[in-house]
Amino acid sequence: MRLFTTLIITFIITILFGSVLNKIETIEQLENQLEQNNLQIDSLKHEIDTLQWENQIWDFNTKDNTVHLLSAIMYVESNNNDSAYCANEDAVGCLQIRKCMVDDVNRILKRQKSSQRFYYEDRWLRYKSIEMFNIYCKHYGLTTAEEISRCWNGGPRGMNNPLTADYWRKVQKDLAS
Repeated sequence: MRLFTTLIITFIITILFGSVLNKIETIEQLENQLEQNNLQIDSLKHEIDTLQWENQIWDFNTKDNTVHLLSAIMYVESNNNDSAYCANEDAVGCLQIRKCMVDDVNRILKRQKSSQRFYYEDRWLRYKSIEMFNIYCKHYGLTTAEEISRCWNGGPRGMNNPLTADYWRKVQKDLAS
């Protein structure tokens, strides 16, 4: 009888222990799923913030909503030519992006813990150039048309560089035309 009771108690303990292990595994799976959902929510929040900010770029419309700041910058940089190349600066594409800009954008993305990265060849692609432009402007908190233009031309401290004032006048001229 004692052996039978010991076997039943061992059997019950084994079942209960197995049940506890199963519940622990279920809890771990749910915690992992919750973490993945939180990461997805964070990603979606970032995407919404990015979309809202990108829409602000296009808010610098002028007469009849036909000319935009980004278009004006592209015109000043390359005459809207995706194949533009300035050999002495190694500036490439419609926004005349140099390698140091790609490096800076990749540094920003790494700092934001983003897995996205750009390559030097991406400078030839308009949509990737625009992505780099948006990341750069958003990171440095550039909000006005003048800030965006001058800092695109002269780096994050472009507003303090008197040489970028001429660049801004060129962009303004294109916006006004």
